[in-house]
Amino acid sequence: MNLEERISHLLKHGKLRTTNTRRRVLKEFLALGNIALSGGELEKVFRDRAEENGEEKMDRITLYRTLRTFEEAGIIHQAVDTSGKMKFALCSEDCTTDHHEDSHAHFHCKNCEKTVCLNHVTFPVINLPKNFQLQDQQLVLSGICDECAA
Repeated sequence: MNLEERISHLLKHGKLRTTNTRRRVLKEFLALGNIALSGGELEKVFRDRAEENGEEKMDRITLYRTLRTFEEAGIIHQAVDTSGKMKFALCSEDCTTDHHEDSHAHFHCKNCEKTVCLNHVTFPVINLPKNFQLQDQQLVLSGICDECAA
């Protein structure tokens, strides 16, 4: 499936109409793969690209609405790390509007501040005390990424 087909598939999967902004944001997430970015980092990417290539500037409010819409539609998920910034990454195909399948670790590089989804690292089984109800879990690993270690 080529890039345009993947974008169309994701929007259809999320039951969203196609807009230029949604296409641009999805294109960026697809290019990133398993790397998470904050809204501010995405703003900078689009601002720099607009300056370099003469592309249309991305309105900040529209960008944040798009991120919220994508999260609600099961297209992206929050990637928690130790930076204190809310970051987002592309969801797996199993995510839906009702359920995010994001029970994996996130790795935060202390050097370059990059956050990466580690989809193969899952949560350990936790045996909670009687009557405790787990509603959320986050596993954040931090250290130095492969690029910074090289």
